[in-house]
Amino acid sequence: MSTKPPRGELTDSDSENPSEELTEVVCLESDLQDGQMMEVEVGHHGVLLTRSGGKYSAIGNQCTHYGAPLSKGFILGNRVRCPWHGSCFNVHTGDLEEYPGIDCLPCHKVHIQDSKVYVSINKKTLRQEKRIKRMGTAVPGVTHTVLLLGGGAASLSCAETLRQENFGGRIIMVTREDLLPYDKTRLSKVMNVESDSILMRRMEFFHQYDIEVWLRKEALSVDTDKKTVTLDDGSVQSYDQLLISTGCRAKGLDVPGMNLGNIKMLETPEDARQIHAACTGSDVVLVGTSFVGMEVASYLTDKASSITVIGSSEMPYQNTLGPEIGKLTMTMLIERNVKFYMNDSVTEIRGVNGKVKEVVLKSGKVIPAEVLIVGIGTMPNSEYLKDSKIQMTSKNFVKVDKYMHTNVPDVFCGGDLAMFPLAIAKNRMVNIGHWQMAQAQGRIVALNMLNKTTELNSVPFYWTVLVGKTIRYTGYGEGYTELVIKGQFEDRKFLALYIKDEEVIAAAGLNFDPAVSAVAERLATGKVITKDEAQSDDLSWLQLS
Repeated sequence: MSTKPPRGELTDSDSENPSEELTEVVCLESDLQDGQMMEVEVGHHGVLLTRSGGKYSAIGNQCTHYGAPLSKGFILGNRVRCPWHGSCFNVHTGDLEEYPGIDCLPCHKVHIQDSKVYVSINKKTLRQEKRIKRMGTAVPGVTHTVLLLGGGAASLSCAETLRQENFGGRIIMVTREDLLPYDKTRLSKVMNVESDSILMRRMEFFHQYDIEVWLRKEALSVDTDKKTVTLDDGSVQSYDQLLISTGCRAKGLDVPGMNLGNIKMLETPEDARQIHAACTGSDVVLVGTSFVGMEVASYLTDKASSITVIGSSEMPYQNTLGPEIGKLTMTMLIERNVKFYMNDSVTEIRGVNGKVKEVVLKSGKVIPAEVLIVGIGTMPNSEYLKDSKIQMTSKNFVKVDKYMHTNVPDVFCGGDLAMFPLAIAKNRMVNIGHWQMAQAQGRIVALNMLNKTTELNSVPFYWTVLVGKTIRYTGYGEGYTELVIKGQFEDRKFLALYIKDEEVIAAAGLNFDPAVSAVAERLATGKVITKDEAQSDDLSWLQLS
């Protein structure tokens, strides 16, 4: 078995081999002030040069998530935040400090001579844009077992963090999927996707670091007294510590005709491919104006022969991004010939020869449909916990504290299933189905499993892509009372700041980078953004590019 990291990646040990170095003068010592950064080139290779606390540092300039230029991001103190999706890196070490990226950045040597700044790059690692943090493996004789239920973002980050922190016991990840952990955020954006292209890690990685992945298995019950989990193949697995991260699944419509053919819900890469194939050249009806529903409608605009969206509120995202942005997103899709029926709902699905033919709405309208896509939200995968001692909410989410502990010792929960106290919302109990939050929670679980007491303090960061434009969102805006706008909605270049109790609690932006990352970083450091500051015409604090 090859233990080489994939192309474009290096492990920590690679970067320590002293070999030939390429050294170039990149600027004068006076070119950067403290708290500034810029991209420089060494051997036609982009490097991020920063000056922080009086010290020059050089790390890779391409975010390890999707390759965004970090020089166009936001720098505060010792860390830089990606302008696109909010990943954070330590400017001195290149280490990852916030998801959704999963790898660290290469770190390069800097020295100053005669007021000139020199950066040296190891020639061997010149082409490598990612660095896998040093990880241990299982230690023979250590029987302590961590069982991870679910194969998503929380389980993966938990497993990796355990090995990074030198946990030497057994790690077992159990998933009902037939795929290794993959990037779910891509499914509604690039639907004709090859499963292989969205895997977070390949099988060699799991082998190399002794992380067992059991595919196509599902938990049926948990006995927290005996510390065992019964699986659907009849086997019983014991654990010392347990992470519950089985997520949520798509909700179906409770109407006549839901069992007809060509009714689709998006959960897996196979679903995405089927939706792509079925909708090409077809009349498509999409129920639900969730983030996923709107992204699917956007993806299909140049593929389906017609798209009709049915929404239960007046505007998409009414309760999350607010009616103003909801209206803008509707307009963006209407320009691509998407039809909307809002404040309406489906009462019946009619078919011919076992397949969908038309959809009947509460308003009485009848809409022809060859494919019906249902995206009306999710429900928790927690049925297997109902006879356990694990405390759940009335909606069957699992309650945890700020360490991601459930009410039962050695049992943790993370990801879309968790109801947790959100630090930036004064520890209000919330359920947030963001990819980056699930990753952050998995890491917190691992640290607390190892008795490295750590509280969850990540700031939610989310993005959605519509007709090639990305709206970014950070914070927790529920209950906002006022909106401060920079730029113009009609120009499709804006920053919306959500205000509650005279301070900014969330932000959404389009074509206004790195403003949303700037707000995220301010929220993360706990430095309040007042309403006055939000309303001021001075935007220098946003480090706009």
